[in-house]
Amino acid sequence: MMKVRKLIVLVATLTLMWGSVAYADSVSQKLRVLINNKKSEEVADGGILVDNKVYISSQVISDKLQAIVVKDDGKAIVYKPNVHMVTSSGPTIFADVQKNDKFKFNTFIQVDSLKTDISALKLAIANPYGEETLIEQRRSGDSDFPNGKNDFWITIKDISYNFDSVGAYTLRFYVKPAGESSFQVVSEKTINSK
Repeated sequence: MMKVRKLIVLVATLTLMWGSVAYADSVSQKLRVLINNKKSEEVADGGILVDNKVYISSQVISDKLQAIVVKDDGKAIVYKPNVHMVTSSGPTIFADVQKNDKFKFNTFIQVDSLKTDISALKLAIANPYGEETLIEQRRSGDSDFPNGKNDFWITIKDISYNFDSVGAYTLRFYVKPAGESSFQVVSEKTINSK
């Protein structure tokens, strides 16, 4: 008789556990997140649907939407500055180059609506294979750093760069929010090598 009771308790416990897991699975479900409705920009495990509310990872917002996400006192604050980049070689603005072109160019960066303090910024270029080269980095306290400004223009020094492959080269402008330890991309510009 004792074994029968233990068996009944065990079966009841397993039934309740299985029912709870099934209920929890029906309450929430993982979502595929498409950025600008492009399959190529799909984010695996980027979102979840709970009680008909969509929750998206702050990392997805930061990476794919090029926004600054600051975590503070149990909340995530999203800042989306307006950033434009223009590349020029001498007086000529460009966005396309020929394969094996090696020339000197600079980048003008215009930032407005930056609603949070930053402690550093940098510009890097990535070749078509994703290998990134740092062009310039500035930190708070440097004479050419835009301390306390939410609207500013900066000119990145001239660099010589060899576009030795066919494909898309990506300029990435990063900022590091004050009090944070990592840089976040806030703008990208593509230079196509043909």
